[in-house]
Amino acid sequence: MWQRVLVFMVLALACVGAQADDRELTVVSWDGAYVKSQILGFIRPYENKTGVRVNVLQYSGGIDEIRRQVRAWNVHWDLVDLELFDAIRACEEGLLVRLNHDSLPAAPDGTPASEDFINSSLMPCGVGNVVGSTVISYSQARWEKEKPDRLEDFFDLQQFPGPRGLRRTPQGNLEWALIADGVAPEKVYEVLSTEAGLDRAFEVLNRIKPHIVWWRTGEEAIRLLETDRVAMSSVYSGRVDDAVERGEPLEIIWDHQIWFYDVWGIPKHGRNVELAKDFLRFATSTESLAAQAKYIPYGPVRQSSMALLEPERRQRMPTSEAHLKTAVELNAAWWSENLDRIAPRFERWVDRPVMVPKTLPR
Repeated sequence: MWQRVLVFMVLALACVGAQADDRELTVVSWDGAYVKSQILGFIRPYENKTGVRVNVLQYSGGIDEIRRQVRAWNVHWDLVDLELFDAIRACEEGLLVRLNHDSLPAAPDGTPASEDFINSSLMPCGVGNVVGSTVISYSQARWEKEKPDRLEDFFDLQQFPGPRGLRRTPQGNLEWALIADGVAPEKVYEVLSTEAGLDRAFEVLNRIKPHIVWWRTGEEAIRLLETDRVAMSSVYSGRVDDAVERGEPLEIIWDHQIWFYDVWGIPKHGRNVELAKDFLRFATSTESLAAQAKYIPYGPVRQSSMALLEPERRQRMPTSEAHLKTAVELNAAWWSENLDRIAPRFERWVDRPVMVPKTLPR
């Protein structure tokens, strides 16, 4: 009898071990240099520490897929890297798990996470990871003498001819259009809140619309520049840094960069919510965020993480003092309220054919 009990216990322990080894998480993030920084910075270290396999999927943003999965109670995304305005919308719709920020690890000196994370990077349904930035970039080989160095140059097809790359989204593009047309950055969202202001932004974009090449992912934006398909493009600053390290002669225009937060969110009704929370705690620790920043120059959202980085590294980030002089913060709360109103108009505008004015270079 005791022999049978012993065999049963051995088999039970083997099953438990197999379950521990077979645990998996599906983490959804972006592409290219960004996801590489996460994989090398904290995803592989988490796998090595816990034995959990982390499957990484790539997407191009938005909450439509999260909404479909949660409403169907068929959730197979365990953790998603979201733009802050999308995280706000998803939280308000009840699509994300509400989080206890007291469970996040303290800084090495004991400072509570709630005091260590910078403003707005902690929200009811999300935890911030980086401060990213959308900038303008161009190849140094494009212009030998006078080179573009300000936002207005992006809209100047006479002085700086050639195709322009833009992300296929109203966010950022409408802000830049108004600023280039003379609106003070602090007044941009006040102007955009009016129909006349929205019309004005689209009118400015109309001036370059025949020359716009649209992109959806950061990797596509970099390829447009690397293959010389565009003269200038909006692009995420960290992707440019990665391309330069590969030998691409790209330059960044920091004038009126648009900076934003990315945050982690956990979809509701998932099978691995507690495991996702464990990963979240690891990924947003002081050491993990500092490790990610070593692979891509985005600002970590913990002050203690920034303190671990070399001064030279900090100077390459969107959050450096030099780069913040004319920077514009993407107003995530405003976009969470207005995206559903503006996005359909933007898509209709993009799809509408346009004739190239004779006055523009071809």
